[in-house]
Amino acid sequence: MKKIQNVMIKGTKNGLVLQLNDQCSYPELKEELNEKLLIHHVENEDSPLISVRIQVGNRYITPEQEEELKEVVRNKRNLVVEEVHSNVITKEKAEQIQLEAQIYSVTSIIRSGQVLEIPGDLLLVGDVNPGGTVIAGGNIYIMGALKGIAHAGYGGNKEAIVAASLMVPSQIRIADCINRAPDQYSKEEHHEMECAYIDDTNQIVIDRLQVLKHLRPNITSFKGGY
Repeated sequence: MKKIQNVMIKGTKNGLVLQLNDQCSYPELKEELNEKLLIHHVENEDSPLISVRIQVGNRYITPEQEEELKEVVRNKRNLVVEEVHSNVITKEKAEQIQLEAQIYSVTSIIRSGQVLEIPGDLLLVGDVNPGGTVIAGGNIYIMGALKGIAHAGYGGNKEAIVAASLMVPSQIRIADCINRAPDQYSKEEHHEMECAYIDDTNQIVIDRLQVLKHLRPNITSFKGGY
């Protein structure tokens, strides 16, 4: 009878993928992983660093077990763990994802010194005055004037955008990128809704709202229309 392999090692152009059986016991899996890496991996001082992605399938692993798997791989001189992926998430993580996927609608004027922070997308019907701040885990849509600070994708989402009916911000942040509106921006020069996003050079740019259809095609799931 053929023995079931609990660890499959696949080479890709981006490094190694370790596919781990999600049906066997964890100690058995860890032992076989160490044995397979000893057999298949040849290391020397001149070898380049190799990226490794670990896939554990439908197995929930604790943070401690995840760290143990990483340590088994890292013990091989030139292997670097990029990711440990599981199809199973905790209830808390699922609730967090749900919160971040929601659109929060707020009707208010954010005045100087005030901070409005939400975990998902923000739809603000009102202005953000100079000195006011709005922060969102996702996108920010302002049906009014943005004259203060807007920070979208605060958790690191570089696909997030900021849109406003009147875009005259004192500062815009998307993920870890920061940009201040040009000095020549004025109410008289801009009469249409605009958006800010991170471009291919990792810079924040401000453009017409119409560009989002091509730059962020997944920003909406609506499929209707003529």
